[in-house]
Amino acid sequence: MAALDKAGVVAVIGSGAMGSGIAQVAAAAGHTVKLYDTRAEAVQKAIADIAKVYQKLVDKERMTAADAQAATARLQPAGGLADVADAALVVEAIVENLDVKRALFADLEGVVGDSCILATNTSSISVTAIAARLRRPQRLVGMHFFNPVPLMALVEVISGLATDAAVADTVYDTAAAWGKNPVHAKSTPGFIVNRVARPYYAEGLRLLNEQAADAATIDAVMREAGGFRMGPFELMDLIGHDVNYSVTQSVFNAYYNDPRFTPSVIQQELVNAGYLGRKSGRGFYAYGDGATVPAARSEAPQPKPDYVSYSVEPGASGASAVTDAVLARFQERGIAVTQRTASEAHSHAAGTVAEHAPAFHCNGAAVYLTDGRSATQRAADNKHPDTVVFDLALDYGKATRIAIAAADQCSAAAYNAVVGLFQAAGFAVTKLDDVPGLAVMRTVAMLANEAADAVHQGVCSAQGADTAMQKGVNYPRGPLAWADAVGVERIATVLNNLAAAYGEDRYRVSPLLRRKQASGAAFHA
Repeated sequence: MAALDKAGVVAVIGSGAMGSGIAQVAAAAGHTVKLYDTRAEAVQKAIADIAKVYQKLVDKERMTAADAQAATARLQPAGGLADVADAALVVEAIVENLDVKRALFADLEGVVGDSCILATNTSSISVTAIAARLRRPQRLVGMHFFNPVPLMALVEVISGLATDAAVADTVYDTAAAWGKNPVHAKSTPGFIVNRVARPYYAEGLRLLNEQAADAATIDAVMREAGGFRMGPFELMDLIGHDVNYSVTQSVFNAYYNDPRFTPSVIQQELVNAGYLGRKSGRGFYAYGDGATVPAARSEAPQPKPDYVSYSVEPGASGASAVTDAVLARFQERGIAVTQRTASEAHSHAAGTVAEHAPAFHCNGAAVYLTDGRSATQRAADNKHPDTVVFDLALDYGKATRIAIAAADQCSAAAYNAVVGLFQAAGFAVTKLDDVPGLAVMRTVAMLANEAADAVHQGVCSAQGADTAMQKGVNYPRGPLAWADAVGVERIATVLNNLAAAYGEDRYRVSPLLRRKQASGAAFHA
């Protein structure tokens, strides 16, 4: 299929932030755009505001004056639905209410031609349900833009049970012609982004609930080690806790109380108190005049350890590009590291159990990348009390912070040696309480698991899942690409160990992820 011809009229119903943004993008792409709202004055204001945006783009030399003038001229107010009769595509961007949307599309069916495509910008309502009462439900499709529309690249093209594949393909190609990154999705609760993103908030809230660290410290770890643009708590404050909690509750209910989507009591309390985030002046953080941002907690400076070694059995399955990247960081910072086998590394300590996973050793401490066990559990399993685990990072060569946790059995001297080691490599070191999986690793594992389940259930492709999360919520890497980079086997191990630690179905491994683990295949060839 081809994109909608530029001669085709695009009608946008609703002149709020989303509707105005869609109109701005469509007009700039060359379409005559008819903008309708029940409030005529809102339409006039929206067109005037869009014209100002075009002028700002001209001032920044991102649009020519002629193109801005032409795009503005293509914006037309519609006095009523009858004025959009000649539309080739109608995009609805009104209130999130099923009955209201159904009524609008029923009215539109009596106005537009049979070849007109009807699209809903719903973020949460079933496309199948919206289309169910139409005479021709096959022409209705989801066209979910993200706010702010002109800046956000993603468009989820959502097919309901009745949606004609050709209609979805036309909308997909049209979104691409408008400069967007479209992805196909099936109409299921949360579609792609609002479903796959749930663990980013949920795991952060669980870490806070378990007193792993305060909100500012966890946010710093997710930004400065994980590479996310915003930590979960500052992001929830930006979205609004009423909105974020409502979406989580909606997805939880829609999936019949699946524990993966269980809402947080902490967030419920914020909503109950009216602490909604930025818009109310208070959420996890305070906002407004005189408000200060709490500093993330970092460990006090410690001396570099006397010796450092790196051990792994040759050819062992635990050998990892992740720990090799940490080794490279140490070496680049001038830290001398002796390489030994795991058996050699453990031979000095009577009674310890040699583990084939890569490990660093310094002043008696064994230092592992987290595998989902707590450091305390790992120390008990290995019979090595001085055990410390460190968290995942997006890029160990560039990360400025790293999170670690010590076993309850670990001596202060051994722990301080590990702190000194990472500090000598240029990291700010954050100590988390000994929670299984730490922060970045458990979050990435859960994001990858949810994305894998979405692919397994036919909601989207692996590439679609990764594109959606990068373009829709600015993740630094797609969850499934991240699983490939860390190792699918490692992700499955982390989830299995989290499930064992908590005894919850919340951390069950996706069947598709298990298949990839068993076959040794990656999500992306």
